[in-house]
Amino acid sequence: MAYPTVSAPYGLQALNRVDGLPYAGAIRQIPIASTYNTAIYNGDVVNIVAGGTVAKSLVTSNVSANTATTTAGVFVGVQYVNSQGQTVQAQYYPGNAAATSAIAYVVDDPLAAFKVAVTASNSAMSYVNGSVVGVNMALVQGTGSSLDGVSGVSVLASSNAAGNSAVLPVRVIAVIPETAINTSAYTEVLVKFNNHQYNNTTGLDYVA
Repeated sequence: MAYPTVSAPYGLQALNRVDGLPYAGAIRQIPIASTYNTAIYNGDVVNIVAGGTVAKSLVTSNVSANTATTTAGVFVGVQYVNSQGQTVQAQYYPGNAAATSAIAYVVDDPLAAFKVAVTASNSAMSYVNGSVVGVNMALVQGTGSSLDGVSGVSVLASSNAAGNSAVLPVRVIAVIPETAINTSAYTEVLVKFNNHQYNNTTGLDYVA
């Protein structure tokens, strides 16, 4: 049987919910600070920072190293006003492109489950077997594309006896059989966030 091929990482894509219900496509609109100069791509993990704005989460293997120690969701698009005064709706936020009034579209449901590619640490495609279900995984911060706006984020292929650390940011809840290399080698998995910002009892400092 021929299987479709996943040739590169693409970030996180909302597929359904942890409780088994379909994902209905709901997003939240959250501002991006006018001084924020980091590009955010479709499928990147983001968090909410002081002032109530969105920033790209650089969390990889240790969630406690992240700015807010947690993640708020996945970036799926943006609207901003460019330097010519034109309103732009786009797949990705270009960072320091003289954008103002920027609003990020974020899948922020704490119960959302996301499809994601499995790669090595250099973002080259890899795979895991079915025993990865229940394992915690690290994220690989690959390079996003300014051509199509797609994220380069993936999950790091697990090593034997690894994946039980509580600081790893995502947990595998299923494998994706449609893109398996064979009946025991899966190039995509379904994950949920372990430390969602909305469920964290520690909040941000208020900025008056």
